[in-house]
Amino acid sequence: MQSFYAPQFEREMGCTEAEWLGWLSNAMGDNPWTRNGREVSAQIGDGDLALSWSVGEPRQIGLARLPRLLVNFRFDGLDDAQRYTFMRRFDLYMQRGGG
Repeated sequence: MQSFYAPQFEREMGCTEAEWLGWLSNAMGDNPWTRNGREVSAQIGDGDLALSWSVGEPRQIGLARLPRLLVNFRFDGLDDAQRYTFMRRFDLYMQRGGG
C-alpha cells in the first residue's frame, strides 16, 4: 500500500483483462462509472478518475507466463487525501495473494 498517489500514474498489473473487469465493479465502490472499451470514467465526489488500459506481453519467468495489464490512472479535481482514500479501497479490492 502506498502513502501517496500522484494525480496521474501508470501501473502494471499481473492479471488478464477479464480478471480486471471482474474485480473492477467492487474496487470502484459506490462511485458512479461508465466503461467504453478499454476506458473507464468515474465520478469521485466532485472530481473525476479516468482509467485506461492495454494488454501487455506476458512476463515469462522460466516456464511460467504471467499476464500483464498496463493501467493508466488520471485523477482530476481530487486532492492528495481524496486520491489516497479512493486508492486504498481500490488497491484492497484488486490485491491478490497466496499462501
